[in-house]
Amino acid sequence: MRNPLTPLGGTEMEVLRHVWDLGTATVRDVHDRIRDERRIAYTTVMTVMKNLAEKGYLSFERDGQTYVYRAERRPEEVRGTVLSGILDKVFGGDPASLVQTLVQADALSDADRDRLRQIIDGFEDDAPQSNE
Repeated sequence: MRNPLTPLGGTEMEVLRHVWDLGTATVRDVHDRIRDERRIAYTTVMTVMKNLAEKGYLSFERDGQTYVYRAERRPEEVRGTVLSGILDKVFGGDPASLVQTLVQADALSDADRDRLRQIIDGFEDDAPQSNE
């Protein structure tokens, strides 16, 4: 039996990101956006959106002959779930290894590294001070 690294595949995440961006979306809306980036069949997008609804990531309402979809889970929730799975399965639950790998990645620009430092510094500034 297959044990996937993440609960959603690449195309599912791509479709979900478009629905988040649009707020509500039809299959045609999402297909048109993805088609601007790469070739994909309309029926593939339709199947992916149906599967996301069955998994509880999307809901839909019927508007005449058209199904209008909306996200049922916030981006932060989905990203957290996906990242937790990667953290556990790839990095053995060690967040320092994940961050080290990210920071050492060639794709990370100096601006990205600076932004990460600011995020971490912001958390440290918000941390409660201990009274020793």
